[in-house]
Amino acid sequence: MPIDAAAAHGGHEHGHHDHAQEQMDTKVFGFWLYLMTDCILFATAFAGVAVNGHSYAGGPTGRDIFELNGVALETACLLISSVTYGVAMLAAHRQNKSGVLLWLAITALFGLGFIGLEVKEFAHLVAIGDGPERSAFLSSFFLLVATHGCHVTAGLLWMSTLMFQLGVMKKPLNTTYMSRLTCLSLFWHFLDIVWIGVFTVVYLLGVTA
Repeated sequence: MPIDAAAAHGGHEHGHHDHAQEQMDTKVFGFWLYLMTDCILFATAFAGVAVNGHSYAGGPTGRDIFELNGVALETACLLISSVTYGVAMLAAHRQNKSGVLLWLAITALFGLGFIGLEVKEFAHLVAIGDGPERSAFLSSFFLLVATHGCHVTAGLLWMSTLMFQLGVMKKPLNTTYMSRLTCLSLFWHFLDIVWIGVFTVVYLLGVTA
């Protein structure tokens, strides 16, 4: 290939890479904007808990129904899943697809453990007559925690889709999939931060109120 043609080809590849990187940065920035709107959603739910935190209507208080051992286990599952997702991202940056799939699978297992424990808690409360209709306090509690749980479930579905695409459909770890993994990383860590707020404001303060 002539020198001028080779230089032009190299310049074309470099320009294509820059364009792909620019698209990735735009997508990630757009996802940051989405997370800001999600912050408003959760802030509203937290406000509901703050306003109705003592509206028991003769029903149980947080001290009566919250079991911190179980909630601590939920928290551990979510915190560990955040770490394992971070390891998956490190593997992605090394273009180690098998490592990405392994650590995403481990992350998903911890996420499923979190959801399973949360469903168990909800089922127990409903079974003993302390469902969301019992009081404004319980309505606010169920709304906030269930909203977070729905987000975790959505994250798990997203994660499963990426694992299917990368593992079964053999998609490459190109800029498109790196941007998807990055956006899911932001989403997953965001849910981790929100849960720390739930654990502190709802559960810890609830048992000491």
